[in-house]
Amino acid sequence: MTPAALSEVVLAAARAVFAAKGLDPSLLPASISVERPREAGHGDYASTIAMQVAKKAGMRPRDLAQALADELEAHEGIRAVEIAGPGFLNIRLEAAAIAELARQVVTAGADYGTSDKLAKQRINLEFVSANPTGPVHIGGVRWAAVGDALARLLRATGADVGTEYYFNDAGSQIDRFAKSLLAAAKGEPAPEDGYGGAYISEIAQTVVTEHPGILASDNPQEQFRRYGVELMFAEIKKSLSDFGVHFDTYFNEKDLHDQGALQHALDRLTAQGHTYERDGAVWLRTTDFGDDKDRVLRKSDGDWTYFAADCAYYLNKRERGFDKAVLMLGADHHGYVGRMKAMAACFGDDPKVNLEILIGQLVNLVRDGAPVRMSKRAGTVVTLEDLVDAIGVDAARYALARYSSDSQIDIDVELWTSARNDNPVYYVQYAHSRTASVDRNAVDAGHSRGDAEDFKPELLVLDKELELLKTLADYPAVVVTAAELREPHHVARYLEKVTGDYHRFYDTKIDGKVQRILPQADDEFTELHRARLWLNDATRTVISNGLSLLGVSAPERM
Repeated sequence: MTPAALSEVVLAAARAVFAAKGLDPSLLPASISVERPREAGHGDYASTIAMQVAKKAGMRPRDLAQALADELEAHEGIRAVEIAGPGFLNIRLEAAAIAELARQVVTAGADYGTSDKLAKQRINLEFVSANPTGPVHIGGVRWAAVGDALARLLRATGADVGTEYYFNDAGSQIDRFAKSLLAAAKGEPAPEDGYGGAYISEIAQTVVTEHPGILASDNPQEQFRRYGVELMFAEIKKSLSDFGVHFDTYFNEKDLHDQGALQHALDRLTAQGHTYERDGAVWLRTTDFGDDKDRVLRKSDGDWTYFAADCAYYLNKRERGFDKAVLMLGADHHGYVGRMKAMAACFGDDPKVNLEILIGQLVNLVRDGAPVRMSKRAGTVVTLEDLVDAIGVDAARYALARYSSDSQIDIDVELWTSARNDNPVYYVQYAHSRTASVDRNAVDAGHSRGDAEDFKPELLVLDKELELLKTLADYPAVVVTAAELREPHHVARYLEKVTGDYHRFYDTKIDGKVQRILPQADDEFTELHRARLWLNDATRTVISNGLSLLGVSAPERM
């Protein structure tokens, strides 16, 4: 029995008690939750429903709890209900009711853990969006891992998600990039405000090779701008693809300018009554909605500001039908939140509903206790390729998704490349490969878990079997929590809990003898072995599903 199913049973019991006592059923919540107690001695699950509604119903909490306990104990699968403290319900399940989960998990397969919790939400999820003036640096890689995992989580919980990369191909940074390429092609030093690193020389040489007469053209800087940006962005897309990250949409900032989107946004904001002119410039009155100062949209010389493009891009997302725009930004963009929230309000949106901004903190790559120095190729930063070369795609994705995004992290090269249990990704992947090994050994010995009707859940009664089953039952709730909080690290930490419980189940001993999943040597294959094989395969399913949400492989051999 899953926690969700038990919650429904408890709520049904509460409705039955209210009906029997002539109490108003509208006093009951639409849904309730049950929790696993911190101490195993307090039962399998606990509920506070009696304390939540007793006062409104005109009853003492313990009296209501007793009525609920009597109702629940009559339900199949519930062994006992104890009342603790002011009215806690501590519920103990029959072992068979707990173990039934193994059949549900294996039968559901890849669908186990999915739900429609966030159905009908249309979310535009923008992440990475690094400027096409250099390779993706390690901060952007963090958003690549977290953003892609979050997209998978949101889809697993029913949301309609569009992932997007905003391609900043307009503005002064592109001009500096073009000047840097031109200087490199001529063999000159990079401009004072330009970009360095071997990649500039590489791109410049490629442009010259593919367009031999470019240096003699009428406007070589514009040519380097065009071809250089194309090459740089192609490299960025390939790096992300190799990292397992693919976007539904690559949106060009230049298109906003070319298609009149900035003027369209200005007209909309003016119609809302939030713009004004001063000193020849057009301003947006963002201070009306909590910003620390008003923002310029169009400068006195007629040029648009970066903020004007931000306004146009946000409006474009909303007009494409997205209910919510979720932006993932680096720590240096913290001051950006207030103006963006105010901008959404100026458009007439609710910033708490239609716009969500996530801020990620810094990431350091560490070797031998010291930060890894700058990339030789990028010149100033550690890049996606540097990280992957150091620890691999799986370890990089898991390491970046394992921590809350608002915490700074150090990725230790030695730890994340080791084949030890203190390497979290190795620890979890090894558990998956161990479950697969059990399956292979079963096949080699001519054993099978059989069909669904062959499973006998009542045979799984050992504490470590039941603890693993209860942990597997938590998975759907973990997925929903991670999606709603925008925190994929809950999945990673949960998988490590599953792994620990699985290894303890695998090594369960009675009177010093290990209770094997499969029979040893010439021992008979019993129904208990079959039941444990179902639990083994349920564990394999959950680990595989969880790793998939993080974009990490689930190897069958290690």
